[in-house]
Amino acid sequence: MKFSLIDRVIEIEPGKRIVAAKAVSLAEEYLAEHFPSFPVLPGVFMLESMVEAASWLVRRTEDFAHSVILLESAKGVTYRSFVAPGHLLRVEVDCVRMASDSSRFSGVGYCGDTQVVKGRFALSHRNLADRSADGAAVDRRIVASHRARWSLVHSVQGAGAPGAVSEPRR
Repeated sequence: MKFSLIDRVIEIEPGKRIVAAKAVSLAEEYLAEHFPSFPVLPGVFMLESMVEAASWLVRRTEDFAHSVILLESAKGVTYRSFVAPGHLLRVEVDCVRMASDSSRFSGVGYCGDTQVVKGRFALSHRNLADRSADGAAVDRRIVASHRARWSLVHSVQGAGAPGAVSEPRR
């Protein structure tokens, strides 16, 4: 089972900030077991939504230079409420520091106006070719897959349209 926890990028400012959304649906398999009579988005998936959003920010900022972006650490993560099926989790992630091989972020998740999760975390940026020359071909396939997914989650709609995605002008 593969999870994709960001359905849409709402706003992005490369190198600085990203706002993204996850629509929680009762059709998602993991909800049947977490908790069977009270389905809610698992807390670790709330954190992973912020991590996935930050990964998109890294990819966009570095023009998809790394095939693999991994969670290195998470600190001060707190959960304040549940996100149930039918609700939208909106994550706002700010870049604290970005280097070529790692980055640090602070993030907050909201359901409506209610803060449901917040925390700080660090990511590491890698390529498989860094360990083996054979990894370069795999890196290219992974990056192509990320670029294709990016075109889906960041489909720019008409200016001012409901749900429009924007990038600040420079």
